[in-house]
Amino acid sequence: MNLSGLIDRVQTHDKTADVELIRRAYDFSAAVHKGQRRKSGEPYFVHPVEVAGLIADLRLDSDCVATGLLHDTVEDTLTTLAEIEELFGAKVAKLVDGVTKIGQINFRSREEKQAENFRKMLLAMASDIRVILIKLADRTHNMRTLSALDAGRQQAIAQETLDIYAPLAHRLGIYWMKSELEDNALRYLQPEIYYQLKRNVAKRRAERQRYIDDVIGLIVKQLEENGIEAEVTGRPKHFFSIYQKMQAQNLLYEQIYDLVAFRVIVDTPRDCYAALGFVHGQWKPVPGRFKDYIAVPKANMYQSLHTTVIGPFGQRMEVQIRTHDMHRVAEEGIAAHWSYKGVGSLDVKEAERFTWLRHLLESQHNTKDPQEFMRSVKDDLFSEEVYVFTPKGELLSFPEGSSVVDFAYRIHSEVGQHCTGARVNGKLVPLRYQLRSGDTVEIITTGQQTPSKDWLSFVRTSRARDRIRSWVKHQQRTRSVAVGREILERDLSRYRMSLAGLRKDGRLETVLKELSQRDEDALFAAIGYGRVTATQVLAKLLPPEDLKKPAPEDPAGPLRRLFRRMGRQEDRSPVRVSGLEDVLVRYGRCCDPLPGERIVGFITRGRGVSVHTLDCGRVFESDPQRRVDVAWEPDALSPRTVALEVVCVDEPGMLAAMTKVIGTSGVNISRAQIRSVADQKARNTFEVVVSHIDQLNRLRRALERVRGVIKVSRIRG
Repeated sequence: MNLSGLIDRVQTHDKTADVELIRRAYDFSAAVHKGQRRKSGEPYFVHPVEVAGLIADLRLDSDCVATGLLHDTVEDTLTTLAEIEELFGAKVAKLVDGVTKIGQINFRSREEKQAENFRKMLLAMASDIRVILIKLADRTHNMRTLSALDAGRQQAIAQETLDIYAPLAHRLGIYWMKSELEDNALRYLQPEIYYQLKRNVAKRRAERQRYIDDVIGLIVKQLEENGIEAEVTGRPKHFFSIYQKMQAQNLLYEQIYDLVAFRVIVDTPRDCYAALGFVHGQWKPVPGRFKDYIAVPKANMYQSLHTTVIGPFGQRMEVQIRTHDMHRVAEEGIAAHWSYKGVGSLDVKEAERFTWLRHLLESQHNTKDPQEFMRSVKDDLFSEEVYVFTPKGELLSFPEGSSVVDFAYRIHSEVGQHCTGARVNGKLVPLRYQLRSGDTVEIITTGQQTPSKDWLSFVRTSRARDRIRSWVKHQQRTRSVAVGREILERDLSRYRMSLAGLRKDGRLETVLKELSQRDEDALFAAIGYGRVTATQVLAKLLPPEDLKKPAPEDPAGPLRRLFRRMGRQEDRSPVRVSGLEDVLVRYGRCCDPLPGERIVGFITRGRGVSVHTLDCGRVFESDPQRRVDVAWEPDALSPRTVALEVVCVDEPGMLAAMTKVIGTSGVNISRAQIRSVADQKARNTFEVVVSHIDQLNRLRRALERVRGVIKVSRIRG
């Protein structure tokens, strides 16, 4: 695409565009990228031009188009931000900085680098949300040209796209971009499945097109006869949504019937409901598959009526009905509601719809651990939503699986801190109760109630998690301060000294400075945590000869001695703890790690080292200062009981088939529980003894291959 083609794309949506700014940015980018090539061999300048074109298609302003042309100049050329600001203004420079990755920093892991890059993007979004739209355009073109990279880079970028950028596009309501990102990610993460789906869809193209044409003709005729003008289209569902359905329901491609979706676009909301009536009059609706997103819009501003009906030839088909304005929002999302206030901020009403974004911004301030931060990001982005009412009738949205505690923290932090229960639809419910769309929730509080660490196991929102973790951390520090003070006062008394005396003569202040402690509480906390010993304090106060029987300095302090007393073990542990020997090792009951899983340990008070899986929630609530590196011994085996839940169709012979598979896998069943549930399904819990994660995974795959099995999942905790 040349300059004139780009300007045409811009002026299609914006006749008042700053063409001169775009032209200067185009010429500058072409000059500084001259001679550079992409991995595909094509000139590098092709990439920024295509990104600028995608930005123009999103109907963003001239500053954004110019940023698209310039977005890689600082990162990949000798150009500085100061030059960008001098040539193109402060606004463009700020946008370029927002989409430029962090450079010249050595990160300890890929997760840390990913987290810090995303943090930077969030901070830039806080002042100008256009940053993420430009970044999404950049990622969309990168995914279109991913084939030139090696397989490892392809998979890493595709996974990041699926984890972060596709959900972001969804949350921002840009559905065409979301679908494209997901399909391209599937292409590189599951190439066999992707190309098989592509072949299957292509095989039925002619048949499908005839079906689409017939249905469109029937809908248009029905609406015209009733005086409703409508634009009706039909399309096959995108590959990733088909793949998700196959995975969720354990179906083959041939078993999926609603592969085609129809869209009816009318003039007014009244016409939407009238058209729905005619569609339901023509074909029988599928119970439970109607959703009214016009009356209750999604958090990303999406509005539409969704219904699934039994169409011609007995095939299920999805029908979406919306107005032209609703359709524009559905395709362009946040970009369709653009309202600038000098720096690209959202209109107040529109900003209220993006509470998830505010919570992400809050989370990045409160969460320092990169893995914990990225976990919060993925939770917030991936979750579907439920809609509940306050007692006053205000409608609030929450991630699916949220509890009444999440609701309480959404109302106010103090309400969350003192939440003891809730009434949902007039009935008392426990704190673990999961919110459902349509619930009316009233929170019950008492002044005596305080947050519990257990709440972290069932809350879903980053706001609630951050507040609870902050409280828990404060309580842990308070306890450590008390323990540290007690230890120090006891040891001081042996030498006829006291804290009051040390304060009075100024020696305590000297000790604080020499040990690099901010204040007394910081010193007590450090002693309580085991990072500083009372002996170290005494060494600053007394000459060595005055210390009675001084103990040699031990880097791990009292914690190592504690471990030596408590951790004598007859048998060698399958877990190796870095820097410590003969340590009592316990496995977290919350996650029950198996050899082969990625693990982390943290020091407990009086109970050795507790080992957890890296993705365990208890790890994220622990104090990072108490974490220690742990690893499985080579060829480690640790037979333990693990619970598996198997959901299957409820029919004769299923139990026998599943137990046979478990037996032939060389795994013993220690306990089993079988129960029938709704929809002619059965939910089975098998407690099995396994020695390694690979053994468990082989068993899960074998069970998933049993005809009639819908889902196999591990139960933790």
